[in-house]
Amino acid sequence: MNRLYYGDNLDVLRNNIATETVDLIYLDPPFNSSTDYKLIVGGRQQANVSHTQITAFEDTWHWNDESNRSLNELFQINGELAEVIDLLVCRLGHNDLSAYLIMMAVRLVEMHRVLKPTGSLYLHCDPTASHYLKIIIDLIFGLTNFRNEITWKRTSAHNDPKKFGANTDIILYYVKSDRYCWNQVYVANDEKYKSRFRNLDPDGRRWTDDNLTAKGLSGGGYTYQYKGITSFWRCPIQTMERLDAEGRLHFTKAGGIRLKRYLDETVGTPLQALWDDIGLLNSQAKERLGYPTQKPVALLERIIQVSSNTGDLVLDPFCGGGTALHAAEKLNRQWIGIDLTHLAIGLIEGRLKSAFPGIEFNVISRPVASLEE
Repeated sequence: MNRLYYGDNLDVLRNNIATETVDLIYLDPPFNSSTDYKLIVGGRQQANVSHTQITAFEDTWHWNDESNRSLNELFQINGELAEVIDLLVCRLGHNDLSAYLIMMAVRLVEMHRVLKPTGSLYLHCDPTASHYLKIIIDLIFGLTNFRNEITWKRTSAHNDPKKFGANTDIILYYVKSDRYCWNQVYVANDEKYKSRFRNLDPDGRRWTDDNLTAKGLSGGGYTYQYKGITSFWRCPIQTMERLDAEGRLHFTKAGGIRLKRYLDETVGTPLQALWDDIGLLNSQAKERLGYPTQKPVALLERIIQVSSNTGDLVLDPFCGGGTALHAAEKLNRQWIGIDLTHLAIGLIEGRLKSAFPGIEFNVISRPVASLEE
């Protein structure tokens, strides 16, 4: 049964999730931005409409006794990691950033524990602390298990005073071993690529021509004459005859033979590390809930499709607006979500029940709103 936990994700990870049971972890933790994020009560923000805003979460961290306890605890769990973080703390000082890094480190250790050997982790962050987080994950997962630093272009160009416009986020992609799940994803070819297919068959199919000779190739080839043209071909004569019968040969005016490659048979371009085809949700997007930092479902669908299979278990330990859980349910994965605020838990419950009528899942340690809220 799918599970939605209300509580501290460190406690939930340690006490409720068994070792090596999770296939994929996506986390979009606070970025240490020193910002209070507001929830728009009533859903999407609309022009000329008044909305109540309440604090969804505070992305502000302070060094305190808990930071000291967590660092001391880390020495018992992963001494090498603790030594590096202790050195960072000595250099950075007992400040907000140090507290944030320790908070993340102890949780990432537990995430590594619950992940299967075939599992993957995607950590969504921004430049505020991404470079420090990468050092931490390198030490937990191992340098050889780093796969990509994905750059997500989340919005179009805009003006940031006295600096380059900040319109990207970073997603750090790690695996637990070399046996990780990988499902190749292709994206639609861009217009520049499509323009190469400038030829048209009578039925309107677009094609471009490609070389059929083996000249210059390191591998072998075949020398023979076909329809009066002798050359060193890439394919045997039987294949040439089949291609001709299928109408896939182009006989040039210069007396050559080339292969027709059709646009409608291309699978697309293999997904690269720059993701600029999925934009941030605008204020009028249908899926927008009014939750701050909400990510588009398409972004999470891509991650889940690449690094998990039907029936696999997806974990989001900072589930916020529930986008990862929504995408997991849509793609027939099992899921676990964890969040510390009752606002998020209530929002996710309503979101999933609205999107998937009849859905069943357990809400564990169901929160009760206080009178002050």
